[in-house]
Amino acid sequence: MSSTERLATQSVRKSFFQYLFPSLIGMALLSVNIVIDGIFVGHGVGTVALAGVNIASPVFSVLLSLSLLIGVGGGTLYSISLGKGNVQKGRSIFTLSFFVLTIITVCLSLICYVFIEPIARFFGANDETIPYVLEYIRILFMFSLIMVWETALSVFVRNDGNPNLAMISLVITSIVNIVLNYWMIFVLGYGVTGAAIATIISMFIGLAILSTHYLRRATTLKFVRLHILWAEIKEIHVIGFPSFLSEVGIGVFVIGYNIVASYYLGTVGLAAFSVINYLHTFMFLLFIGTGTAIQPLVSFYYGAQLCSHIRKLLKLAERTALFLGISCFVVGYIAAHYLVSLFGVTSEEVVNLTVLGIRLFFISYLFMGINFIYTIYYQSIGNAQPALWITVFRSFIVFLAMLFLLPLLFGHVAIWLVLPVTELIICLVLLFTVRKRLFEPSSFETVGIRGEIGE
Repeated sequence: MSSTERLATQSVRKSFFQYLFPSLIGMALLSVNIVIDGIFVGHGVGTVALAGVNIASPVFSVLLSLSLLIGVGGGTLYSISLGKGNVQKGRSIFTLSFFVLTIITVCLSLICYVFIEPIARFFGANDETIPYVLEYIRILFMFSLIMVWETALSVFVRNDGNPNLAMISLVITSIVNIVLNYWMIFVLGYGVTGAAIATIISMFIGLAILSTHYLRRATTLKFVRLHILWAEIKEIHVIGFPSFLSEVGIGVFVIGYNIVASYYLGTVGLAAFSVINYLHTFMFLLFIGTGTAIQPLVSFYYGAQLCSHIRKLLKLAERTALFLGISCFVVGYIAAHYLVSLFGVTSEEVVNLTVLGIRLFFISYLFMGINFIYTIYYQSIGNAQPALWITVFRSFIVFLAMLFLLPLLFGHVAIWLVLPVTELIICLVLLFTVRKRLFEPSSFETVGIRGEIGE
């Protein structure tokens, strides 16, 4: 049975968990992988090197944002096409998406490589950390195509009904990266350069694993003859732009926090935030995993005009996000000292500041999941404008306003409350506007879907 036939006939709950568990397992392992990267760098190279890698992390976010710009935009249109039964159009969109992604990535990487030191300074590198920042981002720019291809193909493989392969790819990528990180840093002594090389090699292996999807008998996903259609390129970019902007927002988040932590707390603040940011990446990716699980389903149901299925799916996703949020907060509050100790931090001042930061910062996870779900919902039905506005306010306007105001008004402790307050404000707005209308009779006419055709 093809993925299209399966999604059209089986229950929403069964489909949701078929996509959710592989996505969460894959993202959890990717998160563990990122945290272990930090642990290895902290223990094997030092605290300053750990801060340098953290400062360099926006480069990873920018490259990932390109993958999501094209992957989510193209993947959404691909699933909608399958829902409508138009397989050939879906394949054409897939081919076009990878062509556009390749051209953009090559051009951007070349430009950034030429201006690599000013970029490092812009991200917050100082004289002490810049050698480590440059070591790391040089490797990322040189092999950027591997990174963006692997991420984008993972999105399309999930949209083609094979979330298990996407999970297997992430699992193997994570394990390989952990092994290579240890070997590069502790055995060969390559330091930060070794950590970057390990990342690239592991992602190349992940790309190779994802490519086996083409060998499946039931595969719909195939490259076809390229047709450059500007209307489709525009549509891909419009739908994917909120995901792109969200990833850019992660870069703004890291840069903003680095600047504010440095201003109010100095190097101690930078060290504390570097640990919190590694842990945040772990938690953050769990919510990304929930969104990743619902996107192919919402897009397919929308294309097939199964509107009642979308409501059921969103309710399941909300409960899952709330459960994850409570779990993350409880773990952070209880185990804060243990989590800090994993990174080899020895300074009592840094330890105390980081523990306080974790306990306050992790409040944000109680609200973050809801914000992700409704952003991805809008993208998944091809209605990018509301998703764009949610992302702009969440990642830029409200966040930057809180980042400036809260420490200024309430002191340096309020630095760790910037993200929780931001997520709470956006969550309340969504609950009392979008969600309230979405679950009213005939609501899909006003919130994105044309009519109640699936009821």
